[in-house]
Amino acid sequence: MSMYFHFRAIPPAALRNSPAWLEKLFEDDWNAVRERIGWHREEVLDKGYLDNELLYAGTHGEDGPRTHVVLGGRPIPHPDPTLPPFLLLTAAQTGRVASYLAEAVFDDLWLDARDLLLPSYGGTDTEPEVHGVFAAAHRDLTAFYGQTAQYGDAVVKWLVT
Repeated sequence: MSMYFHFRAIPPAALRNSPAWLEKLFEDDWNAVRERIGWHREEVLDKGYLDNELLYAGTHGEDGPRTHVVLGGRPIPHPDPTLPPFLLLTAAQTGRVASYLAEAVFDDLWLDARDLLLPSYGGTDTEPEVHGVFAAAHRDLTAFYGQTAQYGDAVVKWLVT
């Protein structure tokens, strides 16, 4: 079973604070979501998404949004209590994350987290490949949040299996 961390951009006017609505949002395919909310942007991190938090939870300035905002948000319980909650970022929070990520220098983030990350990925021999994977995820998150903030949208996240 594979786990993925899905991010979906939602116009604030379309957003519902209903666990059942949020569940349907992640059950629907791309076309159904686009029909229901007008447009659709999505980002997905694979099962290693938790390792990405090490990039954003390091020793960064006090103004940085930290992991709980880049990868977290306000929890909304899933209707099935055995499943993880949905996470919601308001449009304003999304804008702050977008600004933070646009200004963040990946290589600085990498230097803070590399010693924690590399042992799980085969050590220093694999650094070029691992660096590339995390750099790509950072670019994808930066682009997703940037475009989402440009539209003034909120973000809903959920760990999907």
